Amino acid sequence: MKLWGGRFTKSTDTFTDHFHSSISFDQRLYQEDILGSIAHADMLGRQGIIPKEDALLIQKALQEILEDIAQGNIEFDEKAEDIHMNIETILISRIGDVGKRLHTGRSRNDQVALDIRMYVKKEITGLCSLLKELLLTLNHIAGENTDTILPGYTHLQRAQPVTFAHHLLAYVEMFKRDYDRLKDTYKRTDSMPLGSGALAGTTYPLDREYVAEKLGFSSITLNSMDGVSDRDFCIELLSALSILMMHLSRFCEEIILWSSHEFHFVELDDGYSTGSSIMPQKKNPDMAELIRGKTGRVYGSLMSLLTTMKGLPLAYNKDMQEDKEAVFDTIDTVKMCLPVFTAMIKTMTVQKQAMYQAAKGGFTNATDAADWLVKKGVPFRDAHAIIGQLVLYCINHNTNLDDLSLEEYQAVSPVFDKTVYDAITVEKCVQARNVPGGPSKEYIQKCIEKNEKAFKAL
Repeated sequence: MKLWGGRFTKSTDTFTDHFHSSISFDQRLYQEDILGSIAHADMLGRQGIIPKEDALLIQKALQEILEDIAQGNIEFDEKAEDIHMNIETILISRIGDVGKRLHTGRSRNDQVALDIRMYVKKEITGLCSLLKELLLTLNHIAGENTDTILPGYTHLQRAQPVTFAHHLLAYVEMFKRDYDRLKDTYKRTDSMPLGSGALAGTTYPLDREYVAEKLGFSSITLNSMDGVSDRDFCIELLSALSILMMHLSRFCEEIILWSSHEFHFVELDDGYSTGSSIMPQKKNPDMAELIRGKTGRVYGSLMSLLTTMKGLPLAYNKDMQEDKEAVFDTIDTVKMCLPVFTAMIKTMTVQKQAMYQAAKGGFTNATDAADWLVKKGVPFRDAHAIIGQLVLYCINHNTNLDDLSLEEYQAVSPVFDKTVYDAITVEKCVQARNVPGGPSKEYIQKCIEKNEKAFKAL
């Protein structure tokens, strides 16, 4: 008979057992479930709710079960439905009626809420460590490329010259925000729901603060109905990880473009590329493409959980069992993507000369030529028109601004003199932008140094 089967006159259908069961996926919560139960039993004995000797025996038996599971010596039973009932069933089989005292003063509703919060807290810590490694890697590569010039793009058209360091540090800013979002999610996950009962608390004199302290929570939930029905922290986690995956996907898209023959800005290491089954010349950026593809999978988990939660009345509903697979799969996916991406970036070769040659083409210095005219007293709109005429002239004559003669410049505007040539070199275009947020070497080096100190302290 089920542990809850007292009011039932017959067993559940075999297919119902399979449909209802969550042990196939929530068994990964066994450690959180047992640690939560040990803390709960400790509190029950301490409060005199159950005999202290019973509490000690329960804790000892739970610790042994934890070790047996970790060693692979226990098989879970689908008929026991979930990890909570499996653990309790095993406990009772080992210590008899004393084990039946464990569930005093709690429900599976607050028990599962506790387990998933403990799991999410642990996983956020691990994800932040992976993000820190990525941040350190990007910051280090940026430090090696403060003089590496490449074209910056808008609309995927060459726009203005920047440095590879500047480009990388744009992603550093994105991943810093991702790190902060995960830390913020941790804060709102770090509230202990055990003691909420099924939805209305309990008549037993529980010491919830004691349990929270034992389990490493900074606070307890303040409303029992919210305590068992809140999954905001799961949705926040999936949202934060969706944004993180979006950033990884954008970067992967650039890596895919840059590693193509048309760009040839980077060469991916053989360890992070694959070949073709038919075309012997191919070297495909499959790791980057897979990360880009898995982003949609993470988005799907977020939308799934949002949709699951949107119509649920208070308090707990069985629909909420659907939270775990979405959370588990998203965490697993991001934990695979981050180290692969970091290693791919760390081992790729930067084709500096190809980047530099690309920066010299496509009139990336046109804005600087217009700025030169403005500094000579020409209104910006007039300067814009003048340089536009010169660009059209260059296109028609298959040349570029750097190679025009002074006579060709002066044919469009008499303001031009020979100092324009120094002003429109790609090196000058980059270094002249020595403003906060700009690509100049001086500013970028300050950013790298500041980042390094901050990341080591994370």
